[in-house]
Amino acid sequence: MKSWFKHIGLAFAALSATYFVAALIGSLLPANNGWQAPPEGESVTIHIVSNGYHTGLLLPASADGIDLSLTFRPTDLPDPDLAGNFLLFGWGDRDFYLETETWADVKPGTAVTALFGSGQSLLHVDHVQAVAELPGAKPIRVSRAEYRKLVADISSFATLGPDGYPIRQPGYGSLDVFYEAKGRYSLFTTCNVWTSDRLAAAGVKAGAWTPFSGGAMWWY
Repeated sequence: MKSWFKHIGLAFAALSATYFVAALIGSLLPANNGWQAPPEGESVTIHIVSNGYHTGLLLPASADGIDLSLTFRPTDLPDPDLAGNFLLFGWGDRDFYLETETWADVKPGTAVTALFGSGQSLLHVDHVQAVAELPGAKPIRVSRAEYRKLVADISSFATLGPDGYPIRQPGYGSLDVFYEAKGRYSLFTTCNVWTSDRLAAAGVKAGAWTPFSGGAMWWY
């Protein structure tokens, strides 16, 4: 029996090491390697944000003729007057999001379920008044065409209700909202992979596979 447990432990350690090495390689390999930031006058500035574990994309509520409030409406907040000048988009496992407001709330069962995919996900949208509220935010200057692709891609993850608007779920407080979303969170498709993949899909340079926040942030 001890030998059996030893073999399981060694196999787990080998798999974990393989995963971390693959994450390092994937984070250092670029998607859209030839990408260059456009001139200031021909661009929109977005930000990539991390809390050390989870990354998201901060977009202006209104820029280049695109008004995000027409889709992610201020009326989805408890108080519409608190709608932000910027919207911070994140994506993740539905159960983990709803049961884990802070890292102190993490439950082993919820974390394990998320890693292997619960089958349901959410978009998390925080309303932010000023970029200065997020000291770890890193700016990325994208072209107008790239910005439009990015907005369309992020918006496509929201599951729409019969009224044609994203299906809302209450957030943690007065400045955030959850929306039912498409996609399945897993060990291989984490919130940080989602962030990098959205940038890559828009044509912006990003890590090829970034399951950890450091890999997603490293490029900026």
